[in-house]
Amino acid sequence: MQEKTMSWHFARPALAEKYLDLFKLGLTAARGLFARRRMGKTEFLKKDFIPAAEARRYITVYVNLWELEVDPAVAIVSELYQAIAPKGFSKIWAKLKLPIKKIKVSGKILGLGQASIETGLEDNQRATSTLLMEAMRAFDKVPFKLMLIIDEAQVLAYDQHSHFAHALRAALDVRKERIKVIFAGSSETTLRRMFGVSSEPFYNWAPLEPFELLGQQFVEAMVERVNHISTYPLLLADALVAFDGLKRTPEFFRRYIEYYLSNPFEGSTSALSATKDKVFNDESFKRQWDILLPVDKVILAIIAEGNTDCYAQATMEKLGVKLGLAHAINKSAINNALVRLTKKNIVTKMEYGLYQLEDEAFADWVKCQ
Repeated sequence: MQEKTMSWHFARPALAEKYLDLFKLGLTAARGLFARRRMGKTEFLKKDFIPAAEARRYITVYVNLWELEVDPAVAIVSELYQAIAPKGFSKIWAKLKLPIKKIKVSGKILGLGQASIETGLEDNQRATSTLLMEAMRAFDKVPFKLMLIIDEAQVLAYDQHSHFAHALRAALDVRKERIKVIFAGSSETTLRRMFGVSSEPFYNWAPLEPFELLGQQFVEAMVERVNHISTYPLLLADALVAFDGLKRTPEFFRRYIEYYLSNPFEGSTSALSATKDKVFNDESFKRQWDILLPVDKVILAIIAEGNTDCYAQATMEKLGVKLGLAHAINKSAINNALVRLTKKNIVTKMEYGLYQLEDEAFADWVKCQ
């Protein structure tokens, strides 16, 4: 008999029901949620929200645009097809992977009707937009309601995805009664632009709010589980100190618990110190740092220091010195670097000239370089 693995998930059924009840009111068909990475947002969506939605007879479609190597258009269209007509998915996926000039769809689409599409378009998103329309036509012929969850949705706001984003909004606009959408993301600034700037495809399409972060109840639950299996009790007070020391980041706190359980003789202080050494000096940070251009690195270091106007004359002179120049760096070079860092989801714009790192742990790591 297979041994059952202990679950360390902190269930939040009330929060899931809260979001579903808001959809039930019928005043909105979409919601936007933002929180830094590693704050438990994705775990909540997968383990709490999706099961709760399925219990209310929604067919659920989850797409994480950050972790997928394919572009958002292909990711969303393929997941929609799998949910709406799974028997025809392999056929449509093969067509999505073809070079754009070879895409030709004709005859029966997923057994749900006659269609003929021939495209010689150079833009792959135009082809996937066409396939999106076919998916929506297929959806119109089935009786169920659908919950679309788009994680790291800020990717849709990038310029290169604008055409598909317009097509997606158009498809969802006319199906608000049966398709509800959760847009979740880690970049508050990009999501605010996505829903708050009139030129953006999803302007005014969803209310945006901070995701409710985990707090003391989460820590209490984790301590209870530790003390259930360990002969070396973990004090709640020590655990709360660790949680704060790890910037109230659930993923990092679980690493602390893992170390505590693996090294019970060393105690909480040692576990916290070891965890900090690991998460704030992570090899992934170094890899992320190493691929940056020199100008991006020095600007990132300036931002990590905090409260610095990137376009101030004093900042431009300081950057010039750090780059070994005999003069101040110009605004164009700074702007290009900030655009690159923003597109990589490393920094977010707070206001003109003021930026902050998306990941506080990475910010601490950068300060030590």
